[in-house]
Amino acid sequence: MLRVETQDSANALIVSLEGRFTGDGAEEVRMLVTCGNTEKGLVVDLTEVTFVDSVGEATLSFFGRLGAKFVAEDAYTLDVCERLHLPLVRNHKRK
Repeated sequence: MLRVETQDSANALIVSLEGRFTGDGAEEVRMLVTCGNTEKGLVVDLTEVTFVDSVGEATLSFFGRLGAKFVAEDAYTLDVCERLHLPLVRNHKRK
């Protein structure tokens, strides 16, 4: 199961993901983000993600090509970001 929360802050569109980032869920998040306003920036919070499949990885890579920054705090999500060469946000404060 995937839970998605978006927040439109002054500096970026923040997309927080929770659960398994896979298949149709990842595709739906891709559509959500491409329809949103990402001109001021995009931050993808992976802190609560427990698993990413190949579709999810492709979606995260797509977000990286859009210029997204990523929040990852545990070994699994940090490894995903490292393998996919995704830039991390420094000093991110969670709400």
